[in-house]
Formats: sequence, C-alpha cells, structure tokens
Amino acid sequence: MSKSVKKVRIFSALEVANLCGVVNQTAINWIRNGYLKAFTTPGGQYRIYAEDLVAFLEKRGMRVPPELEAQCKDDVDWNSLVVVDDDEELNDIIKRYFEKHLDWLHISQAHDGFEAGRLISDKRPGFVVLDINLPGLDGYAVCRKIKEDPVFGKPFVIAITGLDRPEVREEILSEGADAFFPKPLDFDRLMGTVTDLAGKVKERHAE
Repeated sequence: MSKSVKKVRIFSALEVANLCGVVNQTAINWIRNGYLKAFTTPGGQYRIYAEDLVAFLEKRGMRVPPELEAQCKDDVDWNSLVVVDDDEELNDIIKRYFEKHLDWLHISQAHDGFEAGRLISDKRPGFVVLDINLPGLDGYAVCRKIKEDPVFGKPFVIAITGLDRPEVREEILSEGADAFFPKPLDFDRLMGTVTDLAGKVKERHAE
C-alpha cells in the first residue's frame, strides 16, 4: 500500500446513528436493508466509509452534519501500525513479525495506555494492536477513547489478551474493537486480519 491511501474515514454503526440523530438499530437497519453501504470486520462489527455515508445522506436529501464533513478531511496513515502491550518481549516479537511480513507498515510501540494515547494521537495510525490488560489505563478504556475521539483518527483496533473468555471478547468488541485474538497469538491469523482490513481500505480508495 502506498501513501496515496491515507484519506479514508471509517465509522461504526453507532457513530453513524449519533451523527444522524437516530438510534443505533435504525443505522443497522439501513445497512441490513442495503440502503447504506458497509462492510463487516472480523469481529462482526459494521464499518462505514465516510464517503458512503455522505452519499447516503445526500441521496435522501438528509443534512450532512458539519462534523462529518470535517472528519472526512482528516488524515489517517494507513501505512502505520501501533503495538500496545506492556509485555516488552511480546511487543518486540509482534513488531518484528509485522516488519518481516508486511514491509509497507511502519511499526511504533507503546507499553501502557497513556503512552498509547499520546502515540496514536501523534501518529494517527490506521491500525492498533491493543493488549486489553494494560497497567493504569486498561485496553477497554483506551479502545473506547480512540474510537470516540476524532483526534485519534479512528484506527482499526485489533484487541489481544491472555483472557480467552466470551465476556471479555464481547466487552472489548462493544467498546469498538474490530477484531479479537487470545494469547498465545496466532501470528498468521493476526497478519491476515491486518492484511484483510488494509485491503478493504485500498479497495475503497480505488473506487
């Protein structure tokens, strides 16, 4: 992927609902009925490109919120990925794996939630591999914060954790995570998820 794919904005169904002043189920119904174009993440969550949302609103004569127009102009670096894990050895292993297999990605590292917030705000990466069990500000709070605040660019979040329980998976996905992987990590599947999400962005940019 080249730098030319930077300007792509992506929203969740809940964000679409909030922008449009409707309940979440209405936005989901728009998607399920084929009115609003969307794709599904590996975690089963709907994601909508800003351009498709604008087109949907304009086609139906609905007002395009000023904040949506502003966010469409923000840049996200889809060639950048941040690894957030307080286990420095695993953090380094993930970094080296991505550098070896996806050489178009620039990898940055953070080891706690506060450092992650500063780094993601500065780098505005397209992808974040986020450990849930972080010291201080945990992964749930980090995920919620970077998904809610446009300053972070709304990256894809791939959650990782040593707690492989259904309730953990449900909670982090409800906070906006796009995928979930238990530890020990399946690195091939992890890479495949990033590649798949990057491909969706690239396809959208090519349209």
